[in-house]
Amino acid sequence: MKREYDFSQGERGAPITVASGKTRITIRIDDNILAWFKRAVHERGGGNYQTMINAALRDHIDTRKEQLEQTLRRVIREELPRELKRAASQ
Repeated sequence: MKREYDFSQGERGAPITVASGKTRITIRIDDNILAWFKRAVHERGGGNYQTMINAALRDHIDTRKEQLEQTLRRVIREELPRELKRAASQ
């Protein structure tokens, strides 16, 4: 190693910029959850456990959204004929 380094051209701040649409945060995750994701990445032959966690969260949100949509469609299918029948009788 050199005895002296020249930092005169150095810049402060994060060395890696965060991609657009992404936000850097700090969260607390149970040790066993983090270990599971890291193990899953290793078993797949590589990748990024953070990307895998993001995908799992996105899948959860999408699934809940689909469930809500399915519920709304079911309620509409059940209630619409009743309301049409009631409106026609008035």
